Amino acid sequence: MKRIIVLLFYIIVSHNCFSQRKVLLDEGWRFHRGNIANAEQTNFNDNSWRNIDLPHDWSIEDLPGTESPFNPNAINGVSVGFTTGGIGWYRKIFTLPANQQNKRISILFDGVYMNSDVWINGVHLGNHPYGYTSFYYDITDKIKRNGKNIIAVQVKNEGANSRWYAGSGINRHVWLIETSPIHVVQWGTYITTPEVSALSANVAIQTKVKNETGASATITLINKIVNAKGVEVARTSSKKDIPANDRYAFKENAIVKSPALWSNENPDLYKAITEVYVGGKLSDKVETKFGIRKISFDAANGFMLNNKPMKLKGGCFHIDNGPLGARSFDRAEIRRVALMKASGFNAIRCSHNPPAPAFLDACDSMGMLVIDEAFDCWTEGKNADDYHVYFKNWWQRDLQSMLLRDRNHPSIIMWSIGNEIPGMDKPSIADTAELLADYVRSIDNTRPVTDAVVGVSDQKDAFFSALDICGYNYANNKYVSDHHRKPNRIMFSTESYPLDAYQSWMDVLDHPWVIGDFVWTGFDYIGESSLGWRGYPQNKNFYPWNLAYCGDIDICGWKRPQSFYRDALWKKDQLSIFVKPLHSSFPVNPKKEPWSIWNWDDVVANWNWKGDKDSIFEVDIYSSCDEVELFLNNKSLGKKPTNRSTKFRTVYNVPYASGELKAVGYDNGEIVKASILKTADKPVQIKLFADRKIIKANNEDLSYVGVELVDKNGIRNPDAKNLIHFKIEGPGTIVGVGNADPQSLESYQLPQRKAWQGRCLVIIKSGKNSGNIILRATTIGLKSAEIAIKVN
Repeated sequence: MKRIIVLLFYIIVSHNCFSQRKVLLDEGWRFHRGNIANAEQTNFNDNSWRNIDLPHDWSIEDLPGTESPFNPNAINGVSVGFTTGGIGWYRKIFTLPANQQNKRISILFDGVYMNSDVWINGVHLGNHPYGYTSFYYDITDKIKRNGKNIIAVQVKNEGANSRWYAGSGINRHVWLIETSPIHVVQWGTYITTPEVSALSANVAIQTKVKNETGASATITLINKIVNAKGVEVARTSSKKDIPANDRYAFKENAIVKSPALWSNENPDLYKAITEVYVGGKLSDKVETKFGIRKISFDAANGFMLNNKPMKLKGGCFHIDNGPLGARSFDRAEIRRVALMKASGFNAIRCSHNPPAPAFLDACDSMGMLVIDEAFDCWTEGKNADDYHVYFKNWWQRDLQSMLLRDRNHPSIIMWSIGNEIPGMDKPSIADTAELLADYVRSIDNTRPVTDAVVGVSDQKDAFFSALDICGYNYANNKYVSDHHRKPNRIMFSTESYPLDAYQSWMDVLDHPWVIGDFVWTGFDYIGESSLGWRGYPQNKNFYPWNLAYCGDIDICGWKRPQSFYRDALWKKDQLSIFVKPLHSSFPVNPKKEPWSIWNWDDVVANWNWKGDKDSIFEVDIYSSCDEVELFLNNKSLGKKPTNRSTKFRTVYNVPYASGELKAVGYDNGEIVKASILKTADKPVQIKLFADRKIIKANNEDLSYVGVELVDKNGIRNPDAKNLIHFKIEGPGTIVGVGNADPQSLESYQLPQRKAWQGRCLVIIKSGKNSGNIILRATTIGLKSAEIAIKVN
């Protein structure tokens, strides 16, 4: 097979022929699963390797020779969803344009899981163990200006190194960065807003410029601030002589009149356009998005955004994107944030590691608050091969990477230095907490430092004293007593059980020093298999379970029952119906620990119980209306109040009869909401619907296509389990399929999927060409369906 050489085209952006400084390097890689000798060498023959584009995750792919990614004997099996890591190799050939003779060249990895080694033209650039922090290498003196350049990357995801699914490989973007010898250093722009009001904002801009020439140079730095409409609203200018091979941190302030303040409701973003001039010629240009906003925290007023009190309606996140595995496509991150926000969340805790930059961009643009978290362990591990192996030598570099990369995101309101760190009652660990917290403040002192503490007690007071905000995991019973002991301590639930949703939120509402609640978890994930059903202790015999099954939203993006209950806690005039099956949905775990309550009630949105006529079913109603009335086939079963005294829920015992179960919600005697479950007939056709029917021809945009099996009246049959086959035509590919069945061992890659609860999901990725994508879905005995997705 003929090898493709990628030429990097640079876009002209000014009359000075200044080129685009950051070029996406995701296309045209080759991949080999497994270890192989000498693959870093330039003369290595990789013709037999697979052609792939990034982001990539081999652990979500089918194991060689199978049609499934799951293996009951996988290393660290139950923790990582019985998927397989190992070693993988990546290689890419590229050339530079002819006009790059005097440029500095670096390669930036947004994230590689994990323990990566990188070579350019056979020269080893370095090793980076942590799978969640971004890193870069200067390759200026190692790159060929005329001719082929070969990048080789070895990734080693070995041993028991994670408590959840982390994926394997180059699962985030890779960039080539080209600058003049005099330039803004990587992540060298730091923007804060120390003074904010409705009338004006003081925008402080720190810019580190490096002179990598052999002579002193006089630098003119200009910072232009433009609003969301592209209108310039402020400008600064400074001049400085920078000696040869030295750097200087410019510090400037600009006043923005009548600023548009960044908030959850109005996430207005500004852009700082930084220009470096040498001798009147543009030498470098960097654009940095930021938001103008004010945050404050205290025990009397809690958390305030732009001087307005706000309670954090939070959810914890792991990094995987469900059927895509750990691949961080921009659109996948945007969709997850959008689904969380639509379900009432206003904050996300990135547990337990820094997320992809694309995720933070999505939070900035949609007004989602973020707790950016660094580590799951420090000196003492939770698994034999986890980050504790690297902590001593790498904690400072990894913290610095997170802080420098992420500090301009207005969505981030707290830095977290860890989660449930072993030994938090030991003086040595409290000292480490102080060391890390002080280091964070030395780089960014505009946000408080937190940590998620489990087993809260006065024995951990020394540890808490290192923090600005105290994270309580599963310890809302300590809020009042600890407030009496430590009245200035600001607290929040860094993790809470789904089943404790009511009390957890009431405690937030009732106590001003408690600023929010973060449920474990907002989005379901692969790994910690059956945490939300079989619970702890986890065991190898949990197979075939591979999903945690504890999220408010499942891995396909569909709301689970607990999310509807949270609607009733957080929003006005909410109403939903669920039914408890007569028999358990899955076998129960007789050895489950009583404290292991990450599950939700065993209820389903289903009124199809053929064969159970006249059996009495428990019908659960979640409601924030004053009262509800339940009807079975238009016959009233009575009204019941739903308010704080009933925990915003009520129960009816209903004899089964097919037809319609309808709940009606009333406020002040007026109907404000209705929720209906209908008995579905046998499915007769497939229904397809896309979240986006127009996507970009950029080789990475996504459309999520829902697939439902419906009866003659268009009602989804929740019992349908048909195997559905997919075919695609046009400029796109199927990059993932799923159904959120926590025990399914099916492939996420093959163009087929069984329905679960009457539905499944197909994820389509655009190519580089415009045109129409046609997706066709077929199954035996049902009318097929197709849908068109336009690619522009």
